[in-house]
Amino acid sequence: MKTLFEICSPCPDILKGDIRESDFAADLAQVINGTAPPEYAVPNKFFANTHPTQGLKALLKTVCQRLQGVGGSPVLRLDTQYGGGKTHSLIALTHAAQGMKGVANIQEFIDPELVPTITVRLAAFDGENADSVNGRPLGNGLRAYTPWGELAYGLAGVAGYEKVRQSDIEKVAPGAATIQELFGNQPVLILLDELSIYLRKIKGRKEQDQLTPFLTALFKAVSSSEKACVVFTLAVGKEGRATDAYSQENEFVAEQLDEATKVAGRVATLLNPTTEQETVQVLRRRLFSYIDENAAEEVIGNYEQLWINHRSDLPIERVSADRVDDFRNGFPFHPALIDLLTDKLSTLSTFQRVRGMLRLLTRTIAHLWQEEPVNTYAIHLHHVNPGYIPIRDEITTRLELGRFDPVIQNDVAATEKETSLAQQLDAKWYAGLAPYASFVARNILWNSFAYNNNLQGIDEVNLRYAILASGLDISFINDARQRFIAESAYLDDRPAAPLRFLMEVNLGVLIRRQTKQVDTNEARNLLQDRIRTIFAGKTFNLIPFAGGAYDVADDVSDGRPNLVLISYDAETVRNEAVTVPQLV
Repeated sequence: MKTLFEICSPCPDILKGDIRESDFAADLAQVINGTAPPEYAVPNKFFANTHPTQGLKALLKTVCQRLQGVGGSPVLRLDTQYGGGKTHSLIALTHAAQGMKGVANIQEFIDPELVPTITVRLAAFDGENADSVNGRPLGNGLRAYTPWGELAYGLAGVAGYEKVRQSDIEKVAPGAATIQELFGNQPVLILLDELSIYLRKIKGRKEQDQLTPFLTALFKAVSSSEKACVVFTLAVGKEGRATDAYSQENEFVAEQLDEATKVAGRVATLLNPTTEQETVQVLRRRLFSYIDENAAEEVIGNYEQLWINHRSDLPIERVSADRVDDFRNGFPFHPALIDLLTDKLSTLSTFQRVRGMLRLLTRTIAHLWQEEPVNTYAIHLHHVNPGYIPIRDEITTRLELGRFDPVIQNDVAATEKETSLAQQLDAKWYAGLAPYASFVARNILWNSFAYNNNLQGIDEVNLRYAILASGLDISFINDARQRFIAESAYLDDRPAAPLRFLMEVNLGVLIRRQTKQVDTNEARNLLQDRIRTIFAGKTFNLIPFAGGAYDVADDVSDGRPNLVLISYDAETVRNEAVTVPQLV
């Protein structure tokens, strides 16, 4: 059976590990002004690294139909949680509106007949780059202080800005008719991104109250033009609730947008660019340039047989779930790894769904291909090694979980000259084998990272499922788990608690571990020296640790009485029978 390293070829930039921070954060403004990295700015590269999700295909089709005047909704709203592909979708729309020049795989995303072939007036407002106090430079010596100022310049250049100059300076929203004048007789696409960030910037300022009137006027103008379309993003999830750093602003914007669409007589069409089921496909497309599907199918079949053979030791499948199909859909990522990323890490406010997954997996793949451990056929959770500095940095800085650093250093994976408990157990019990104790410790660690208390930790059956692979023995997994539990200083040892780490050290376990490291002979010598020091003096002639009468002289040469000290090893006076010992 081929190994992971024979089956999959990571993208060159992933393999080299030369990913820049900007590669993880799509910036719409940079794409439009031509300063974005090639992965975003060059249409062919962008779409080569983009998975055609159902949401993205629906978005492209709807917008392009609208731009050609053959249907399509004039107002579209992209809803998903932070890091869920909203800005990525707006960048895809930008390239589509500009004709998708040089894109070799257009048909994967949209019917080529729908791609605009005439000039589309394109304007975007990116709240992250907005500057309501100093004004955002537009070119030609102009600065815009409001969304309508930026959009007017984007749609019609200097002449367009002049139409709304006074509205921009006084920060009062223009009317629908004025906005419609900016459209001309051409198709128009307007993109609004990061409105929540913009709202926080203007909180308490005059223009905050002008956002709803502006959106109402914009929606009316777009709805009145058969080839105009506006797309905006909002980081809200189920039931209209947001959980990211701008949750209050996102929920406020959602309310304002609802009001604006009702006033405009137009309900926004909602789209989710990336569903949870498609997330793993997005990851595969961005991270790997080639996957041998036939060889992958052999590996998947091997795992399926393992799961059948050990079904009594593994968790029962959830209703309507199929772990084999999940594995096939996400290969080479083990289903337990994807479940951890989507179900647990995604509950952290510091974890940005797809973007956060890409960051972690990019570093994991780069490290894994450097090491190439034997008998590796898929990427498991235990391959996300916190002992690797870039991954440790992700935990302590990006996820803001630096409070777990003592746990990692002492129990999971020491990064300096010291060794962690897991590393010590591997050296002692599993030398020449897979590092079973480290696999156990890493799985427990990552499963400890969840916002909700009831999601933290993992039970022993799910631990076996997460680790089990061809070439690994399930009995060694169980053995490593038991040994690690017995000696871990940070595991939650409360009754019925799952396997999870606490941030406070378990003093009882720590003392037992330190006790095992004490040299008994050295301790005996130290104790005897201490006893001699206590009983030493000028009054008596000390005879320490006498084993019999032969150790005591019959005469006293210097006139000092002999003080004969019986060793604790030789005799003991017991409370229940206070008698003179035979040796005395």
